[in-house]
Amino acid sequence: MSHWLLLLEFASLALVIGIAGYFLALYGDVIAEKTGLGGSWVGFSMLATVTSLPELVTGISSVTYVGVPDIALGDALGSCVFNLLLIVMLDFMHRGSSVYTRASQGHILSAGFGVVLLGFVAFNILLYRNGFRLSLWHIGLYAPIIVLFYIVSMRTVFRFEKAQHLEAVEEIAERHPKMSLAKAIAFYCVAAAVVIAAGIRLPLTADHVAQAMDWQRSFVGTVFVALATSMPEVAVTFSAFRIGALDMAISDLFGSNLFNLVIIALDDVAYVKGPLLADVSSAHLISAQSAIMMTGVAIVGLLYRPNTRLFKTVGWVSLFIFSIFILNISVLYLQH
Repeated sequence: MSHWLLLLEFASLALVIGIAGYFLALYGDVIAEKTGLGGSWVGFSMLATVTSLPELVTGISSVTYVGVPDIALGDALGSCVFNLLLIVMLDFMHRGSSVYTRASQGHILSAGFGVVLLGFVAFNILLYRNGFRLSLWHIGLYAPIIVLFYIVSMRTVFRFEKAQHLEAVEEIAERHPKMSLAKAIAFYCVAAAVVIAAGIRLPLTADHVAQAMDWQRSFVGTVFVALATSMPEVAVTFSAFRIGALDMAISDLFGSNLFNLVIIALDDVAYVKGPLLADVSSAHLISAQSAIMMTGVAIVGLLYRPNTRLFKTVGWVSLFIFSIFILNISVLYLQH
């Protein structure tokens, strides 16, 4: 198959995931509302989990059906980077004041947990690159620690938000009065099936693209696959922005980043050849460190709350985040 046909197939799969991901998030929102989960930790975590379903399906498919762990890890870390880039886009679209002055400072907590978990993943990549193979059977010891840390972090975020009366998902209550729960579940399952089907094919196509273009799988996974599987986050983010639910959009992005890192642990369980992080390129450290720096800058913005906007478009915080994103992509490309 020619390069152009492979790229066309990949773009078609990305489009399918984007469209299906939009409806997945929409009907997941309806289910959360109709079941009374909209204002709870379950609703918050469900929204982040729903928008990360493409990363989950693609990751599992990458390590089982296709056997390319670099694409699985690149997808998870690359999606974290793209999610943080969406904050820059929100700031660009937000007229008047900077988005960091309007968003709740409660997001700092979930962002901080993300920094810790990203650092833990990077630390373990370095350990395995230096010959430390800490595992139980084929599962790395980091996998259960990641899952446990995720549970603790989400519980802590919920308790904090409840205490501060800042439940981000409360803003979307009663937005779907005309749709029944049964109909929402049916359409949700259809959208999920489409995402799963496209997600199974996506890593295989991505692997063919990497071979045809002579690119590293880590680069393809971090850039192209991550962009494709991040379409649901894009849909939810801009939908939330249109209705003025800024905190819901940002909480979904940070929540999705946390769940993307849990996907690494799930991919590790599915990868029976050994610990996942033992068989991946060290180039993923670039994405992990970039995500850490981007999250750190976002934390500074949320805490300092600068109102200065450069050229009346974006704040300097967003400019720094965007610069790190460009640096990340450039270095990954130069390494291919």
